[in-house]
Amino acid sequence: ENGKEIAENPAEGILAIKFPWPSLARTIYGDHERYKKVYFSAYENMYFPGDGALRDQEGNYRITGRVDDVVIVSGHNLGTAPIENAIDEHEAVVETAVVGYPHDIKGNALYAYVTLYDGFEASEELLQSIRQKVADTIGPIAKPDKIQIVPGLPKTRSGKIMRRILRKIASKDTSNLGDVSTLLNPDVVEKIMDNSI
Repeated sequence: ENGKEIAENPAEGILAIKFPWPSLARTIYGDHERYKKVYFSAYENMYFPGDGALRDQEGNYRITGRVDDVVIVSGHNLGTAPIENAIDEHEAVVETAVVGYPHDIKGNALYAYVTLYDGFEASEELLQSIRQKVADTIGPIAKPDKIQIVPGLPKTRSGKIMRRILRKIASKDTSNLGDVSTLLNPDVVEKIMDNSI
């Protein structure tokens, strides 16, 4: 995070790549200056894809997710990707999106939007078991304060979850969600807003 390489194992930090390999992107078609600005401006002479990584004792790497999807909860930097992965491991869960929202005491808190498999119903017992799954996988600090069971997640036509919209709903800032008509499933946004916690 501070631009210094971590030499010892194990280690956790920002993924920055020193040397190229055959499948590394070489440019953005028609805009090489943008390519340099996006991927080479964060750390001098290093390719920065925007991901965090873990390196184990043997030197093997694991990508932990986007570093721009980090929420600071009570002074702890929590990546939303590992929390989503933990929730997705629950037997009832199809898909999850986790976002941060302002909290008076913690600074930020976690709000999880969760879709369930057919045959599972929302209940306090289910929500507690989802929170426990996160606590067992990551730790108690990562348990979402709010979990909303939703019929679907707002996605672009390419399948990307629109976390910007979910953050606004979690923050109760729904006056200007932007154009939702281009979403794959625009009707789900209103359903999520109607049942937001």
